[in-house]
Amino acid sequence: MAHAQRMGEYLRYRSALGQRLSELAILMTARHWSQPVEWAIHAPIAREKGISGAAVQAINEKHLPDDLKPDEWVIYHFCQQLHQQQKVTDTTWQQAIDLWGEKGVVDLIGINGYYSFLSMIMNGAQTPVPETRDDIIPA
Repeated sequence: MAHAQRMGEYLRYRSALGQRLSELAILMTARHWSQPVEWAIHAPIAREKGISGAAVQAINEKHLPDDLKPDEWVIYHFCQQLHQQQKVTDTTWQQAIDLWGEKGVVDLIGINGYYSFLSMIMNGAQTPVPETRDDIIPA
């Protein structure tokens, strides 16, 4: 797990996407896995980094957000496609490449994979939600 943590530190703090978009990808993954611990930790951070509260709420409620910025839409669609169809359309892939290059796209896939891994561990272990968080938690 120490090795995984080092990868997670890179993906969360130093990815080619920057923290705002990384946090959005983390939320998309936490929501896909209905992972309450990751959601409780990252929803406030995503808002702090610039993801609108309305978008965070819409994602939590599994509704299409209506106020994402253009680069956030690419993250949203990329993550949705990767989690739901287990692939990304050529159009979405190209949009991501145009915005962040190959390194950024690999980082985006890495964020989805790393936070899926954490979600599986915490869902399997039934990790309790931190009491200090008051966000609506996905179920």
